[in-house]
Amino acid sequence: MSTHPLVSIIIPNWNGARHLPTCLEALRRQTYRHFEVIVADNASTDGSQELLRRDYPEVRLIALPENRGFTGACNAGLRAARGDILVLLNNDTEADPRWLAAIADAFERHPEVGLIASKMLLFDRRNVFHTAGDFYRVDGLPGNRGVWQADTGQYEREEYVFSACGGAAAYRRAMLDEIGLLDEDFFYSCEDVDLAWRAQLAGWRCLYVPQAVVYHRLAATGGGVTASFYDGRNFLYVIVKNYPGSLLRRYWPQIVKAQLRLALESLRAWRGAAARARLRGQIAGLLTLPRLVRKRREVQRLRRVSDEYLLSVLTPVDRAGGQGNSPSQ
Repeated sequence: MSTHPLVSIIIPNWNGARHLPTCLEALRRQTYRHFEVIVADNASTDGSQELLRRDYPEVRLIALPENRGFTGACNAGLRAARGDILVLLNNDTEADPRWLAAIADAFERHPEVGLIASKMLLFDRRNVFHTAGDFYRVDGLPGNRGVWQADTGQYEREEYVFSACGGAAAYRRAMLDEIGLLDEDFFYSCEDVDLAWRAQLAGWRCLYVPQAVVYHRLAATGGGVTASFYDGRNFLYVIVKNYPGSLLRRYWPQIVKAQLRLALESLRAWRGAAARARLRGQIAGLLTLPRLVRKRREVQRLRRVSDEYLLSVLTPVDRAGGQGNSPSQ
């Protein structure tokens, strides 16, 4: 990778005109200047495309004919990107001026790293974490490190983590060429965790870079019933596609227990729409598992690492309690 590699920033957008100016103005203030911005628009009807054409001529607009979800829009942007570093960025974010510089520098220093997690803080409470890189528990539950915690310097060192939150995730092109893009069957939620699993299995490291700061309006463009359904379904998708058989044989009781606990919590809160949606998602996941078996075979063929390595990047259940859990975007 050259000293100043081209960075492609891909912003998926669906009716996000109210957020785009804040996001794009922050990119104009980046100290690292060798980058392109691509907005992949999911057939917005709120004037997003007109706004971009009028006020942000430097942005490459990909106008999709229909809503292809987060994953479909991101993949359209990734396929059009020209950079050596490919960055996914939510439209409801504001990046610190040194964000891109920190990402490019970290990739340069760490050739073993295929994906980089930003330090994501809440937009309206800028001393509170959304995520300091994402974790994945051995019982099949993903989550955000540090979520809802006040930033008191506890996540100020670079360190390997399991995954990068798709709201601000940077990928090395060479890694994506090997493991593939986002899985569009996920549509929304956990697609970043699925990609991280494929990266980890293939031997690529994920690095959390605390100097790469992004402020995020959490759940401004998603959440609620939609997120609950896809979380319920996609947690199962991730396990079936990616969790190695050798570790499944060891941890399946914890995995089953975690899924039953989620189902029981949903049943107890049955009058809530989000709880019902999560249970529907779990049922949908179970009904569609057979067609994921083919994908599983493809993913497991990528594997280059040992069980011991995977256990070093997975989080034991008894150590995850204080780290919290929240939607992946």
